[in-house]
Amino acid sequence: MFCYLFFYTGRQNFGFAARGMQEELHLSAAALGWFNAALLIGYGTGQAVNGNLGDIFGARRMVAFGALLSVLLNWAVSFTNTFVPAAILWGCNGLAQSAAWPAMNRVLANWWPRHERGKAIGFYLLAAGSSSALTFGLCILVLRELDWHWIFRLPVLLLLIGGAVYGLLARNKPEDAGFPPLPAECEEQRSSETSTQRYLAVLRNKAFLLTCVSIGCESIARYGLINWVPVHFLGQHWKENTGGLWITLALPFGMAAGALSAGLIADRWFPENRARVVWIYLGLAAFGAFGLAVLPSPDRGLALFLLAVTGFLVYGPQATYWALCPELAGRERAGTASGLMDASAYGFAAIGQVIIGAAVDQTGSTAAAFWVILAACVIGALVMTGVKK
Repeated sequence: MFCYLFFYTGRQNFGFAARGMQEELHLSAAALGWFNAALLIGYGTGQAVNGNLGDIFGARRMVAFGALLSVLLNWAVSFTNTFVPAAILWGCNGLAQSAAWPAMNRVLANWWPRHERGKAIGFYLLAAGSSSALTFGLCILVLRELDWHWIFRLPVLLLLIGGAVYGLLARNKPEDAGFPPLPAECEEQRSSETSTQRYLAVLRNKAFLLTCVSIGCESIARYGLINWVPVHFLGQHWKENTGGLWITLALPFGMAAGALSAGLIADRWFPENRARVVWIYLGLAAFGAFGLAVLPSPDRGLALFLLAVTGFLVYGPQATYWALCPELAGRERAGTASGLMDASAYGFAAIGQVIIGAAVDQTGSTAAAFWVILAACVIGALVMTGVKK
């Protein structure tokens, strides 16, 4: 939790640099969408590989290395003055950031039994959601005093601390700390499986594949909010719009609360059908996206409420998705399954960013982002109804 509290400072900072980059580099909204997509493509590609590497090498090495590399790449982006090199570096940053999530998810599967895993992942995601809030707050403070380049330089320094602490203190499994391992959960699991066998076993699981499609749609909505809410509420006169800056903080606070709630609800009331929690949350999130799409821009109180509620509902299912990984694929394959699921999530999210950017250019309004988010929530909820248990 401590480590991941700082991880988003290395990738969810772009939304606050977007307006400055757009002006200085003369970029269209579609170009911003492609810039966002570069990170998400790099992140998703890295997940497909790093999940399996996490099963082999363990989280301590993966997380520490990824954190250091992400900090260096953020600084490199801040010194570029043309679009293509910046986008390439940002895509490489996605690869670096992808080293952490699947490896950490495997650690949670190693340390917590099935009946408590949703709660553990919920607290883990509470830290991730809080990382969004921390990142948004730090970026607002930086942007009030400095230009957009410093968005990539100052907040991300906290990631060095988080990665170092994790590398020094974390243990990949109970045995590494002198405890006995958890009992096996599934007879067909084999710790001696090769990488190819793990990949094939996971990819043949139809319920897992449906879940990957659903989290992909949820990620379109999630990153649509994270990357376009700052752009939408800052407006054209973003340098003077300090009120719009602070409104954006409602989103990550709502996300943090949502992640914890869904994990606890699934463990308590839906332990045998976690998928139901996903389609309930995403179905309700569609209404929140509709409200944001038609929201009168001067109404700040309603904006705060809708951002908090929509963030709560969109991010909430994350705890359920990751708890389903070891349940659907087996604990010994949790890292591989998590990596493939996250690859799907960020592949979809990258496509969503391009679609949103094109929609904003076509309509001339950043509110178009919320209509894309609404559609993604509806599709994600419908797909998840096919995962029964």
